[in-house]
Amino acid sequence: MKPLQPSEQLAKVVGSKPLPRTEVVKKLWQYIKKNDLQDKKNRRNINADANLKPIFGKGTVSMFEMTKLVSKHLS
Repeated sequence: MKPLQPSEQLAKVVGSKPLPRTEVVKKLWQYIKKNDLQDKKNRRNINADANLKPIFGKGTVSMFEMTKLVSKHLS
């Protein structure tokens, strides 16, 4: 996988260095788990905090939707 440059918003979560998509997703999950952002009732949903809201564009997303939304922030 070739390294991709995260957008300014995504860089707040995963860092500003270019990373392969797999690493971006891995770091995103580390952030979600560290900040306890997985929904308590439905573990497949992620509740956005102040750093994730600009990336997701809404308060809650499914884990499958998350990867699609994150792709828009990689170039």
